[in-house]
Amino acid sequence: MKVAVIHNRDREGVINVFGPQNRERYNPRTVERVAAALEKGGHNVRVIDGNMYLVEQLRDFMPRVIEGQRPGMVFNMAYGIQGVSRYTHLPAILEMLGVPYVGSDPVAHGLALDKVIAKIVFKNAGLPTAAFWNFASADDDFEDLAFPVIVKPKMEAVSYGIKVVDSEADLRDAVKQIIDEFQQHVLVEQFIPGREFAVGLLGNGPPEVLPIVEIDLEGDPNAIQTARDKLRKPRGKVCPAEISEDKAAEVRSLVQHAFQSLGLFDFARVDLRMDAAGNLYILEINSMASLGLTGAYVHAAKTAGYTYESLINRILDVAAMRYFGQDYAAEAAAQAAESKTKPQKLSTRVRSYLRAQAPTIEDAVRHMVELRTPPHEVEWVNALGEWLTAQFKQLGFSVHSIPRVDVGNVLYFYNHDDDERDVLLLGHLDTPIPAGGFVPFREAGSRIYGTGAAENKGGIAVALAALRALRYARTVRRIRCGVLLTTDDTRNGAAGRGVIEELAVRARYVIGLKAGTPESGIVTSRAGRGTYRLETIYPKKRRVTEAAVLAHLYRRVQAIEQLSDGDAGLHVAIRRLELDAPFGRMPEKADAVVSVRFKRLEDGERIEQEIRALAAKRSAKGIRLRVAGQIRRPPLAETPARRAFSEEIARIGKRLQVTVAPTHRWHSADICFVPEEVPAVDGMGPMGGGERTQEEYVLRSSLVDRAALLAMVMHRCAKANEE
Repeated sequence: MKVAVIHNRDREGVINVFGPQNRERYNPRTVERVAAALEKGGHNVRVIDGNMYLVEQLRDFMPRVIEGQRPGMVFNMAYGIQGVSRYTHLPAILEMLGVPYVGSDPVAHGLALDKVIAKIVFKNAGLPTAAFWNFASADDDFEDLAFPVIVKPKMEAVSYGIKVVDSEADLRDAVKQIIDEFQQHVLVEQFIPGREFAVGLLGNGPPEVLPIVEIDLEGDPNAIQTARDKLRKPRGKVCPAEISEDKAAEVRSLVQHAFQSLGLFDFARVDLRMDAAGNLYILEINSMASLGLTGAYVHAAKTAGYTYESLINRILDVAAMRYFGQDYAAEAAAQAAESKTKPQKLSTRVRSYLRAQAPTIEDAVRHMVELRTPPHEVEWVNALGEWLTAQFKQLGFSVHSIPRVDVGNVLYFYNHDDDERDVLLLGHLDTPIPAGGFVPFREAGSRIYGTGAAENKGGIAVALAALRALRYARTVRRIRCGVLLTTDDTRNGAAGRGVIEELAVRARYVIGLKAGTPESGIVTSRAGRGTYRLETIYPKKRRVTEAAVLAHLYRRVQAIEQLSDGDAGLHVAIRRLELDAPFGRMPEKADAVVSVRFKRLEDGERIEQEIRALAAKRSAKGIRLRVAGQIRRPPLAETPARRAFSEEIARIGKRLQVTVAPTHRWHSADICFVPEEVPAVDGMGPMGGGERTQEEYVLRSSLVDRAALLAMVMHRCAKANEE
């Protein structure tokens, strides 16, 4: 299952019109533990920041349920950024989007977070809770107040602002301080001297009650837990608490009743006090119980026999069963049994590593984009080559550089000395600058923009990440891998053709690193390309008018365009018309540039002959066209072997929960030079679009997914050789 772990990290740019920002948030190390635990449970996990770009990132990562894909889920760790209803923000957004999530709904979170309302619900449900008062200002007056009382913000957690006071003057000072600091009402509650307990609940209808935890107050019945205790120096815990079985049964009954009275789901923690007479009082219920290692909830779960990994996956499972029923329960049980009997899967290790390295992958894209590499700018192209040489050498690869004076050095990296290789990765270093100029690296929500991000540099970053993941899993040495980076892809690859053909013919599989489509496409076929310049020739001694020259050129161009046949996969287009006609004189230049795209080489050859035949026809005044140009690249045809390769990639993607769909591209690329007998696919870079335009981009979430897919495909290429 695809699982998005959402927490709050980035708070920049937030306008604090809803009060101060929330202080409660997860330590990134805890978020990482949760994500790693879910990956060990066999899930495809992505950590997402719950900020203004959340919807875009979920759209790109979550399965397309409307198209029949299996739903994903959100593991909610987002406490919210600001506002008194912050716990409700993410669940409300997810309900609007129709995305299932772990934990309670917005109403239940709102009831639990508002300590005054929660105590009213408890009281109406017949549950014991200490006497309480709601202060809207320090001037409020209540005749039945009895000291000592405990003072706290009514909509905060982690014991922020909590204080015990013994006099009216101290009370009013504390109330004023809290209102000024937290900008919310204040809960004043009768203080209960005695013992303190924290009880975790897990599941639904009714929830499992975890072993009761007693907070070690070191024998002081007047002690309390402060925010410092919970965040910096946690108090000791006794679990199971040393109380009688009858009292423990009473506690279990109370907390289950409290959980159900607020309509909570999946997991929570109830805090209680017990006075000297053995009377229990519910203090509050935390609908987003902390999953930190030092918290009472995790402590109780470990006492109950859960590992951290099994606890996190159990929380996900009870939520999934609530949404999807017993079919999911049976599948989860089978998956858990399998994970106990088998060593950790390579795919899990690879995916876990890559997810943690997501910022590093993005940094690699940034660095390469900022190293502008326009075609024929040899110094810049070679600068990128030098940086990549250092990266591949760190991975244990050797490098063979092929000097190219006019376009930059072609680079071949390899991790073996055999003539044969399991897989050849194919990319390029030169990047065309779009008409509007170079676009620098820019992050915008779920997308990364920049010249070359999709064209070539995102794919190289994905390849580096995949190889690093395989090295981390101690598998890369088993794969005979070559990486060829050419330097004239954008100029039809004439200089690199021989090198590509020579290396590809000795590879079992070839994988191109250009971007895949935003619809999860990998490129299983590409069109061939021919480019032709049509130059107008007319007899100098005959009187030929400007109109006649132009009319002949336009008629021939129109006839050539009509050679297109969409049904046959044949497209002819006029790329450029060039006219230089000084005033009052015959045109010195009247040329056209024609581009031909074709799925079958024989169609391209036939069209070339027809273009030459049409150009050779003279007009009545002897005007004709001279043709220069030829077929620049053959097509990447979809052969049975290539189709089988793409189908195997789709099967690997399904196991990784990464959608893969075959697609055809009308743009040619260097992979078209791979001999037809060699299985080859392209578009294994990140998903993106807008190549060679000002709006070129890649989807951020696809960097990790495609790196994981590429790593496992490379592993499969080597395994196929062993078989």
